[in-house]
Amino acid sequence: MRSYAGLLDCLVYTQSRNRKVALLGRYFRSTQDPDRGWALASLTDGVPIRLPLRRMLIDLVSRFIDPVLYRLSRDYVGDTAETVSLLWPNGPVDSFTPSRKGDGMRERDFLTLDTVIDEMSDGTTAERTERLGRLLDQLDASGRWALLKLLDGAPRVGVSARLARTALAECYGRDVSEIEEVWHALKPPYLDLFAWLDGHAERPDAGLKPVFRPVMLAHPIEEEDWPKLAPEDFAAEWKWDGIRVQIAAHGGDVRMFSRQGDDISGAFPEIRVAFHNCDCVLDGKLLVMQGSEIAPFNELQQRRNRKTVTAKMMSAYPSHVRLYDFLFDGREDLRERPFNERRARLEIWQTRHQPPLTDISPLVAFASFDELGTLWSSARAEGIEGLMLKRRDGAYQAGRVKGQWFK
Repeated sequence: MRSYAGLLDCLVYTQSRNRKVALLGRYFRSTQDPDRGWALASLTDGVPIRLPLRRMLIDLVSRFIDPVLYRLSRDYVGDTAETVSLLWPNGPVDSFTPSRKGDGMRERDFLTLDTVIDEMSDGTTAERTERLGRLLDQLDASGRWALLKLLDGAPRVGVSARLARTALAECYGRDVSEIEEVWHALKPPYLDLFAWLDGHAERPDAGLKPVFRPVMLAHPIEEEDWPKLAPEDFAAEWKWDGIRVQIAAHGGDVRMFSRQGDDISGAFPEIRVAFHNCDCVLDGKLLVMQGSEIAPFNELQQRRNRKTVTAKMMSAYPSHVRLYDFLFDGREDLRERPFNERRARLEIWQTRHQPPLTDISPLVAFASFDELGTLWSSARAEGIEGLMLKRRDGAYQAGRVKGQWFK
């Protein structure tokens, strides 16, 4: 727990991205399994424990401090974990007596992240409240703060899930897309992932699971690019004012991911229902549609970061996916196929399945780049964000590949 607390403490006070990456890399390299995997989980998708943590802490702190004083302290500090860690009476540091091991109990066992996860993973709320109190008793203020951040699921130390995965990739000399390709098929504490990174096993296989695949991105086009491009080599699409998403469906399990690989399915359950009988991975743009019109982006933002959504909100801000690309058709990986072929396959697939709340982004016909510029100028007033140029013979590749996609 001490090294994890030190990591979080350093990350909070470090502004530099490169420095954060270095701190994370050093931690992953120096920490043993499964603790490094639990730490990675805490910085990405959260550890797989769901607790009424705030209610449990109110119960615990009310035993030694007036509830009104606690509430005022919490309002002043602005962070529950920090408030409790500072108010909690100091006790022995980094020692722990397991509370539910029965015979064979080891006294004053070293408090690891794995021990914390094991202690808090099951039981009634009352039982876990008592265990949490005993855990807090064994730590200093920094350790208590780190413990509560671990259990809360949102450390808020200036590290996004993408940055944590990037740091992991860089410290092992890998491309982050190699990790993102399989990330959503893995579970904490990621023993198979670290076995591969350490060179002890093959890379985990995502198989046919409905998981995120690294997205292809476009380069902003510059004036000097135009003379090097031939109009006949590119297809053009409108760039709609929405959120880039990926739909992954298999065996009735449907997920929707953001461009960064975050699972945003919970906020858009109607999209999951629309693709329930599909077996595919599709690339597109998530929009809010009011009738036949694309609603302003701020209406989409009303739903974007919610874990759950009400029927009233779904009715007020109806979601829609405008499809761009076809990555997997069942078991078949289409990403190495040229864009023209993927597009044709997508149109056939859409006609056959016709999932509700979807359509295909139309291609923009043009004979010259001057004509395309005129079309773009006339379309700006219609809520269209821009234009995309995609090389017709290009494969779907992760990241920004020079000369393939432009915006």
